[in-house]
Amino acid sequence: MRMRVVLAFSAIFIIWGSTYLAIRYAVAEIPPLLTAGIRHLTAGSVLYIWARAKGHRATAAEWKNSAIVGALFFLVGHGTLHWAEQSVPSGLSALLVATEPLWIALLLAATGSAPLRLQTIAGVLLGLAGVWALLGMEATRGGGTTLGTLAVLVGAASWGGGVVYSQRAALPKNAMLRTATTLLCGAVLLLATSTALGEYHRIRVPSALAIGSLAYLIVLGSIVSFTAYYWLLDRYPATLVATHTYVNPAVAVLLGWAFAGESLSASLVVGLVLIAGAIVLVGKGAPVRTATTSVQGRSAALRSA
Repeated sequence: MRMRVVLAFSAIFIIWGSTYLAIRYAVAEIPPLLTAGIRHLTAGSVLYIWARAKGHRATAAEWKNSAIVGALFFLVGHGTLHWAEQSVPSGLSALLVATEPLWIALLLAATGSAPLRLQTIAGVLLGLAGVWALLGMEATRGGGTTLGTLAVLVGAASWGGGVVYSQRAALPKNAMLRTATTLLCGAVLLLATSTALGEYHRIRVPSALAIGSLAYLIVLGSIVSFTAYYWLLDRYPATLVATHTYVNPAVAVLLGWAFAGESLSASLVVGLVLIAGAIVLVGKGAPVRTATTSVQGRSAALRSA
């Protein structure tokens, strides 16, 4: 049992943190929206079959809401991330994605779902300072493009919108089925957009590294990590499981530095510390518990994810 716990936490801490580097390797040779679409279609199909085998089924209304959440999470949230990582370092991308709780807090306050407390305001301001430090590094060091960094921030805000919407929408009650339906809907939208943008014209025979990275994202980054995530949520407080939010960016930064030659500058470290502090303040100042911890796997992160 103890080993299972260690392995499960390792999955959501290390694997989800490593997905940013895997995305960078994959989109270097495979079109970005196609990469995200294949990843989510495969993972969503496996999880859907698993959920159906356990007797779970989604209604038409739940599928409709899953399509909306899938668009916010995966078409915009992950689509912009995969596109941006063609030029933005993986570590920087992870730090920008880590601003998701700040967007959630702002959107909850804007919709009247939660008051904007003093701690929340302080957290948002601290997070903005962290983003400013990262954008300053981007402008002075040329690590990626300003458009790319803004795209990741748009994706993070979109993910926050998906979280707020999912709080009120009728979605499958079973966590695995809920993840599967949103992944599948998001995948269909990603692949449709990829086709509309003509990404298929850019398809070439990818290297073993790109194929391996995509396989890693599907098997470990999605299927294994999501399974570990839900297993942990069934046994431990959501606040403990949600600590992956703090760990994933640090893992991404270190892996990008170690394996991809990404800069480990003072600005990056300052941004990491400021954003981590902001997440802590927002977590204490706003009741984003359920929405944030149940869907943020990035991903993370999903995801991350």
